[in-house]
Amino acid sequence: MRQVVLALLVALSACSVSRPAEDATGEEIYSQLCTNCHGADLEGGPLGPAIGPGSNAADLPDAFLEFTIIHGRGSMPSFKQVLNDAQVERLIQYMREVQDP
Repeated sequence: MRQVVLALLVALSACSVSRPAEDATGEEIYSQLCTNCHGADLEGGPLGPAIGPGSNAADLPDAFLEFTIIHGRGSMPSFKQVLNDAQVERLIQYMREVQDP
């Protein structure tokens, strides 16, 4: 039951998120769309795993991250209708900068 509630909260929060500005930086996109689940410093949170330094995500290829952001995975919603290709690239680039300071 708890997983259903968490999945519903994630889906609802994703639906209520406004699109980032077309020229938003990766950090701005992350702050706007990702911090609620993955934490302000990519450290993870109650709704999403850590994706920062030392996490499994740090070792995944960019193509995997891109696919996950666009299509969603598990309880993570798809951002296909929210982000364009350039924004996804900037988001991944920001994640890589944080993962490997």
